Amino acid sequence: MHFPARTSRLLQAAVLGGLMALSAAASAQTNPYARGPNPTASSLEASTGPFAYRSFTVSRPSGYGAGTVYYPTNAGGTVGAIAIVPGYTARQSSINWWGPRLASHGFVVITIDTNSTLDQPSSRSRQQMAALQQVASLNSTSSSPIYGKVDTSRMGVMGWSMGGGGSLISARDNPSLKAAAPQAPWNTSSSFSSMTVPTLIFACESDSIAPVNSHASPMYNSMRSNPRQYLEINNGSHSCANSGNSNQALIGKKGVAWMKRYMDNDTRYSTFACQNPNSTRVSDFRVANCS
Repeated sequence: MHFPARTSRLLQAAVLGGLMALSAAASAQTNPYARGPNPTASSLEASTGPFAYRSFTVSRPSGYGAGTVYYPTNAGGTVGAIAIVPGYTARQSSINWWGPRLASHGFVVITIDTNSTLDQPSSRSRQQMAALQQVASLNSTSSSPIYGKVDTSRMGVMGWSMGGGGSLISARDNPSLKAAAPQAPWNTSSSFSSMTVPTLIFACESDSIAPVNSHASPMYNSMRSNPRQYLEINNGSHSCANSGNSNQALIGKKGVAWMKRYMDNDTRYSTFACQNPNSTRVSDFRVANCS
C-alpha cells in the first residue's frame, strides 16, 4: 500500500515518538534514581510536583548567612540536593519559589542568604558549596529531618544574578556536580571553557544589570563540551526568573526537567529538558549535547 509523502512522514513521526516513549519508560524502570510518575507539560508547569514536601530553617548555618531546607516527604529512597543562591543586595525571598517546586519533584533544596548581601560571585560560590556540605552533614545527623534522605553523590547548583555567576563558578570548579541552572548570571569573567557540568542558562533579553551580550550569551558561547542550553526570556528584565514572576511556568518546567535529566539521569525528562519550547516568551534559544 502506498501512502502520500505527508502521511508517511506523520506515520514515521508517530512511530519515532512511540519508540522514544517506550525507551523512556524502560529507562525509568531500570533507573534507581527515577522518582514519581511520567512527566507531562502540565505537571511540569504547575507550581508544585507530585510529592508532598516540608521545610525547616537551618539553626546553625556553617559558612553562609542563613538557610531554608525544602525536602520531599514521600519520594522514596534517597534524592539529590540543590543549593540556590540569591544575587547582589538580595535575600532568599528572590529565589525561594524554587524550593517547593524542586522539592515536590524529588530533590532536597537549600535556599540561602549570603553572609553579606554585597558578597561577590566567588564568595557566593564558596557559600553555596558550604551549604551543600552542610546538607551532607544534616543527612548524617539522626535528629535532622533529612537524615538518610540525600544521595550526596548527586548535587546541583542554581542562583540568580551574582548568585548565578557564583553557580557557574561552583560548577566550573567542582566537576562532580551533576547540573547547574544559573539565572541572569553576572560575573566579571565570561569564560567557562573548562566547564563539564551540564548547564542551563536562563537569560533576560532586556537585562540592564547583567546585559546578555556581555554576560549570559558569552558565558554560554565560551562552553565547549558540556551539555548546555541558553534560554532567553523575551523582553525580560534582570528579575525575569525571580519569585512572583509570570515566567515561572516556563522557567520552572525547564529548570525541573534539566535537573531531573542530569541529576537523576532520568531520560523521561529529556524532551522537556532539551527541546525548544517555541514560546512567544522566548527571544533566543540555543542547545548543544543535550539528549
